[in-house]
Amino acid sequence: MEQSSGATAYVTLEPCSHFGRTPPCARKLIEAGIKTVVIAMLDPNPLVAGKGVALLEQAGIKVKSGLLESQARLLNLGFLSRMEKNRPFISVKLASSLDGKTALKNGESKWITGPKARSDVQTFRAQSCAILSSAVSVIRDNAKLNVRSEQLNFDYPLDQYDGEIRQPIKIILDGKNRITAKSIAQLALFDGKTDVIIVRPSKSNDFANVDYVTELVISYDDVDGFHLSELVSWCGANEINNLWIEAGGRLSASFIEQDLFDQLVVYIAPKIMGAGAQELLPIGPFESMVDVKELQVQSTMTVGSDLKVILSNTI
Repeated sequence: MEQSSGATAYVTLEPCSHFGRTPPCARKLIEAGIKTVVIAMLDPNPLVAGKGVALLEQAGIKVKSGLLESQARLLNLGFLSRMEKNRPFISVKLASSLDGKTALKNGESKWITGPKARSDVQTFRAQSCAILSSAVSVIRDNAKLNVRSEQLNFDYPLDQYDGEIRQPIKIILDGKNRITAKSIAQLALFDGKTDVIIVRPSKSNDFANVDYVTELVISYDDVDGFHLSELVSWCGANEINNLWIEAGGRLSASFIEQDLFDQLVVYIAPKIMGAGAQELLPIGPFESMVDVKELQVQSTMTVGSDLKVILSNTI
């Protein structure tokens, strides 16, 4: 406390003024004897929204705000999306060959991209609150949908999580009740007992005695499947800031068609899989160029032998 007395604190987001998961940050700054607080951006959370600044000023602390606000927003995309849109920041991960294919005609797809690209995906998973996929993809690939420490390309701050990696929630869309309680012994999805949300058209109570599995009922019809807007609203209401979608082409296409995404993270392998192979995104056909979905390229870089392109939704 003595070292902080009279100091200037620089923060990316307005210090909170209420008790939530943690005590109010503004109170801690006051107790520390801070003289000046420079805030990159005010908090859009209605529980804070200027109240943190007011609390600091009432304590005689000089407050400046708006410095590097655009840069600060990039650090809080998920939280800001949830506050401003009532839904998470949604990223759709895609991987294909150079000719836009995801699997051979016979279904073989392992592996299109190289190990460094797969390691890069682990970083996105680690940064996400939840990973979303479909029952079809999980069963076909026996996917774990977890964060693997041996594949991460950065030092994970284990001390913040009692020495264990914080695993994102797994959200699995299961419109045909393919996943049952028997699947716990069969699917790697349930390894580690990380929280799993099984999205159903109706309640089945298959997992009534499994404390880490929850059934979530979302509106569903046989033509369009689950009402995805309802699902992402549920995610926002349950404090999921960043949603990472790692699914098959049809489900990924549905999020894109409905403009329920903020960015695409696309890994392109320098391979040609040829005619008859499965398409990356089954969208269209379109009758006019005005119907074509336009994206904005945010970044391009090589990851091992593959190309990674991040594209933003222009809506």
